Formats: sequence, structure tokens, C-alpha cells
Amino acid sequence: MVELAHGLGLNVFGENYASELLDKAEPSDSFVWHYLGAIQRKKVAKLAPVVDLFQGLCRLEEAEAIAKVKPQAKVLIQIDTTGFDQRNGLRPEDFPDFFAQLSNVDVEVLGVMCVAPPEREAAKACFAKVRGLADEFQFPVCSMGMTGDLRDAVAAGSTMVRIGSALFGPRG
Repeated sequence: MVELAHGLGLNVFGENYASELLDKAEPSDSFVWHYLGAIQRKKVAKLAPVVDLFQGLCRLEEAEAIAKVKPQAKVLIQIDTTGFDQRNGLRPEDFPDFFAQLSNVDVEVLGVMCVAPPEREAAKACFAKVRGLADEFQFPVCSMGMTGDLRDAVAAGSTMVRIGSALFGPRG
């Protein structure tokens, strides 16, 4: 499916699972790969050669592991506005301190990203909060929204939406 989409002109692809990304990707000038899953330090060395953007950074140890194998790697910091235990990301109030700590790590922070809660009004509030952080810190990238909530994300100012299930169907 990725090859077909690439043949139709798409060149930016994302994957949530390291093993699936590694099965699909190889270093290439014509494919751009985003890793969207939780960053596991033990998998960074395998992912780094093929990942163009790590979306989901939320711990200093992750940034250090990425910088060690891929200096100047591009990253987005994941923000969690839900408070759900199973969600990855920083609380918005922890973002400024975390971002300051990253000034000593050799990664390039392009912006922020989030996975919104499923309820529409909560998702809209999440998007507004994350867009506010992007504006406050003057980030060019604000990755918000997926297939189901992309209209609200775009209305809130998302610069990047993740629409894999609209293009490729639900996960099998």
C-alpha cells in the first residue's frame, strides 16, 4: 500500500510501531518517514537511519538516545492534555521546563504534537492548548488530528494531520 501511495505522489508516511516501520522503510531520498509511537531507547539505533521525524518525544532520556545515534535529529514533543495513564506525553505545564532541558541535547525540536481525547469538545480544548504552546514557543510544526478529528484540528491550527486510516483503512 505504501508503494502504491508513493507511486501516486505521496512521500511522507508515518508508523506507530517500530517493527512495522522497520519492515517498510529503508533510507531513501524519496520517502520521508515519521515515527509516531512511544520512543523506546533500545529501538532508537535501528529506527534512526530511516526516521526523518520522531513524533512523540516526551522524556529527556529519549532525546539523549536519539542524539547519540542521530545528532540533529528532528523531533516533535508530545503533549498530553487527557491525563489518561495510558497516554504518552508531557502535561502542558511541564513543557517549558522540558523544552529548556532539551537545549543541552543535540536534537532539533520542530514543534509539538498531540493525540486528542475521543470526545469532540475535549479534543477541541486539547487542540487549542497545544496550538497555544506552538504559538508561544514559535514552532513551525503543530501535529494535531487524525482521520476522525482532522477538521477540528485544522480549524485549531494544525500544520500536520495524521490520516492513515482515511488513506489505508483501519488497522488490521
